[in-house]
Amino acid sequence: MAPIVLLNPAAATTVTAITGEVKKHVMREKYCVGKYRVGLPLPPLLRVQRVKCFGKWSTNIDSKIVSGGNRNSVVVKAASEGGAISLPRHWSLPKDPEEKLQDPVPRMKGSSRFFTVGLVASWYSSNIGVLLLNKYLLSNYGFKYPIFLTMCHMTACSLFSYVAIAWMKVVPLQTIRSRVQFFKISALSLIFCVSVVFGNVSLRYLPVSFNQAIGATTPFFTAVFAYLMTFKREAWLTYLTLVPVVTGVIIASGGEPSFHLFGFIICIAATAARALKSVLQGILLSSEGEKLNSMNLLLYMAPMAVVFLLPATLIMEENVVGITLALARDDSKIIWYLLFNSALAYFVNLTNFLVTKHTSALTLQVLGNAKGAVAVVVSILIFRNPVSVTGMMGYTLTVFGVILYSEAKKRTK
Repeated sequence: MAPIVLLNPAAATTVTAITGEVKKHVMREKYCVGKYRVGLPLPPLLRVQRVKCFGKWSTNIDSKIVSGGNRNSVVVKAASEGGAISLPRHWSLPKDPEEKLQDPVPRMKGSSRFFTVGLVASWYSSNIGVLLLNKYLLSNYGFKYPIFLTMCHMTACSLFSYVAIAWMKVVPLQTIRSRVQFFKISALSLIFCVSVVFGNVSLRYLPVSFNQAIGATTPFFTAVFAYLMTFKREAWLTYLTLVPVVTGVIIASGGEPSFHLFGFIICIAATAARALKSVLQGILLSSEGEKLNSMNLLLYMAPMAVVFLLPATLIMEENVVGITLALARDDSKIIWYLLFNSALAYFVNLTNFLVTKHTSALTLQVLGNAKGAVAVVVSILIFRNPVSVTGMMGYTLTVFGVILYSEAKKRTK
């Protein structure tokens, strides 16, 4: 059985400390976080007052539930008397509470490296796969119902999120605590729907390569919305890096052989909506009591999205269910395409969360910049869409600007 660190309540409402010292091993010069299995009863709610983790004491910890900690603290919610944190098997627990834990036995670096590489490969495959399959269905196959397709994605995300969190315990369940928080998440879900639907609509008219070039301008819209809504100003160098981002898209637009004005406008709107959701999420769910990790946020947003999309697809895509069933009678592969595509849409969110958890948000950002370039190359090889030297130069300039933007943001933190 895995060692247990007991939580000893010192008063009716607080827990003063975790017995012993909690340590985690260092892998590739980074602390591996998110390895704890926290399973504590909800009532009564008690707060961990201080926790020793990574050799440092941390005090005045907010009461919230997490699957790991940062370099200085581990935060636990609902630590009732007799509650405990279950540690991995290879950690040893001292008999004397004042005695330090032994350093854990290092795991094989090779297996950890293969696991991380596998996660990254899965993330790349799912992201690029769902993008290319969306393009194939909406453009090449002739399934011209992007709202219905998005609803299928959100339905799959709702079901798989519930299974992953409620049954498989991939992450601890975080509950919606108030009606205000519910309406905030609903607003985010609506904007999320707009961004995904518009992105899928644009794929009907634009090649994946140009779609990705426009999507790379997300940092520009994020900076604009952050300034307009929070009056947050970035360093002048950060704003300067956005010049090649926008300039690259302008150049790519002029040199795009398959340019379509309506598709271009819709893709710009999708990119802006994606940036708006990111900024609003930081504003609306900023308090400690309302913050949700990405998996729990998807658990609540996906069903709300289905509620928004169902009337939209029935009104705007007339008889879409009947047409889909008729297509299935002629070609049963359409059902398998939709099922696989919808499952892949959830897998994108799952691998996104896992890559961030086992690496870092910065690593994910770097991988995202490279993913766009990989998607462009793969789509050109598969769909054989014409490209121009000017268009590729514009896209390269945009990606270069995004990399500079990421570096500038990192330096100003």
